[in-house]
Amino acid sequence: MSTNDKPNDKPMVLIVGAGLGGLMLGTLLEKSNVPYAIFERATAVKPLGSAMSIGPTLLPIFQQIGIYDDILAAGKYMTHLITHKETLEKYNGGDYRPIEEFTGYGHYIIARPEYYSIMLKQVPPHKIHFGHRVLSISEENNKVAVHLSNNDTIEGDIIVGADGAYSAIRQRMYEKLKAEGALPKSDQEDLPFSCTCLVGQTKVLDPEEFPAIKKPICQFLAFLGEGKPFSWVIMSTAQNTLCWMVIHHLSEKTSKAAMEQRFKNSENSEWGAYPAQTMCDDTRDFAIELDDGKKRTLGDLYDLTPKDLISKVMLEEKVFKTWHQGRCVLLGDACHKLNPSGGHGAVTAMHDAISLANLIYAMPTKTSEDITTIFKEYQEERYPAVMESFKNSQVMSKISDRGFTGMMVLFLATRMPMWLWRIMLAKTVRFRPQVGFLPSIPLQGSVVPVPSPSEQKARVFFENQKHAATSM
Repeated sequence: MSTNDKPNDKPMVLIVGAGLGGLMLGTLLEKSNVPYAIFERATAVKPLGSAMSIGPTLLPIFQQIGIYDDILAAGKYMTHLITHKETLEKYNGGDYRPIEEFTGYGHYIIARPEYYSIMLKQVPPHKIHFGHRVLSISEENNKVAVHLSNNDTIEGDIIVGADGAYSAIRQRMYEKLKAEGALPKSDQEDLPFSCTCLVGQTKVLDPEEFPAIKKPICQFLAFLGEGKPFSWVIMSTAQNTLCWMVIHHLSEKTSKAAMEQRFKNSENSEWGAYPAQTMCDDTRDFAIELDDGKKRTLGDLYDLTPKDLISKVMLEEKVFKTWHQGRCVLLGDACHKLNPSGGHGAVTAMHDAISLANLIYAMPTKTSEDITTIFKEYQEERYPAVMESFKNSQVMSKISDRGFTGMMVLFLATRMPMWLWRIMLAKTVRFRPQVGFLPSIPLQGSVVPVPSPSEQKARVFFENQKHAATSM
């Protein structure tokens, strides 16, 4: 298999996983003329998922790579998050309009399948290989290789594990480190989770029957169960659909391995789904309000959603301490898994990709020493931002808890004075990195972003290269 178009003095990067982080990295390597190939175990892209928020932490990047207009066209402008009691009584709405003052950019809600489709188009088809599962990895003679399920072995200089919470690359890395006695104890523990989540998106709806989808502003509606461990969210999209998400808050933390063992011991043959259909059945009578006076339930949305586009997932929460080893490095959910309550999971993965792309671009050589150096710089830059997002998402996830902490968080979130709310919002937009090897986008707004060392490093290299080219 050919993984390179032409000889290049840049490192050959093998990206395992074609999720949002892997595609962002591929897109940026494409822009910087760094050779790469993406390997994805799934045989095809299945448009699963609900919706995601795209705002000032990513929009300048989209301007740099030329897809800003596409993102805005596919997204729906969002100004408020309206939270309801289960009785449909409204709490005070979360006003996100100050974000535009802080950054010059607003927030947009975009269906994940729409966003994924835009990102997939940024990677030439011959550089992404579906149906290729990584069986093992190896490193020798200053090279790394991935050994695939189709018996191919692909050699490169760097392997990036962007293959999700149960990353095969992380597993292979950790096996080696554990054998050497060099793996921290916390990294040997299972991924914990205390929530499961049902997600989907309806078919295109009739605006006359569902007036909420006609509104130019995204209807972002949250509902908190009373006396039941559930919360649910609905978002209108630019495609005249409703994206929805239902979260089941478990009474205690567990893990995938523990749950599988529990079902094995009970001889329950339905572990395959922990079925999505069962969760649909359990929650279909939950009330929703779409601001049109009609009485509806989640079941009405389920019935309007194609069954094969409904999925159930576990919401793991963990930040690993070990992000790299040798010529292998992790990205996104493979090294940090965040609860979606904070809305930062996809953003942190794509910020990882931005930092890593900047550092790979500015690498002086492909030696193991230089690769280790940039991996350390990558983790040093990203870890504090990830931990801040991780803690924020944990706090936000407490809103639906029935305990004292959850009650306090809900009280503060719905009765917070505007001055304090503005301070909290300003903190969420501090990390706004850009790509150092593309023309920079002028900073806007009143909140100055946290400096990005990787961006600065790539910018210096980019300017030196440009100067050298013009003086020849």
